[in-house]
Amino acid sequence: MLITPLCVDLIDAVADVMRFGEPYVTVRGPSDYLLYSRLFASTCPVAIDDGAVIGAVIAMRSQDEPDDVHVQDVAIHPAHRRRGVAGALISSVAMQARVWGCHRLWLTCAPGNTTAIATWQRLGFRNLPGSYTIDGIQVIADCKGPGRCHPVFQLDLPAAGPVAQPGTAAGADT
Repeated sequence: MLITPLCVDLIDAVADVMRFGEPYVTVRGPSDYLLYSRLFASTCPVAIDDGAVIGAVIAMRSQDEPDDVHVQDVAIHPAHRRRGVAGALISSVAMQARVWGCHRLWLTCAPGNTTAIATWQRLGFRNLPGSYTIDGIQVIADCKGPGRCHPVFQLDLPAAGPVAQPGTAAGADT
């Protein structure tokens, strides 16, 4: 599996993979992916296996909180799920964030997206305290606008040393 930054040549294939994330992921238009490839390519890794795009992440560094990188979208082709693709993509984002001196990655997901919640927890993200709990998950009221309540997950990035694959110890054999 090759992890490479989003580029213009991959836009259509990335949009196709993002469709596998529906209804939890909103597929963007080609002009959005073009902007991501030009402005945020280093935090928009794409996983390629046997010449095909099998997963992608759209993430960006916050301009207002430069210690933070926000993970907007993650999608993996169904035939490649539970094979470490999401972990490899998030690790790529984390490595770039550490190069910039960022301290954390964070993301939201739908409260009912139990597969994503399990993935984030397995990769070492912690569920931040919320306004209330749904099925054991803390949810923040109106975090994405009025009536848009979501759990928020954060991955703290170590300040120094080797970058570990999220969910593993630094330097451990994996």
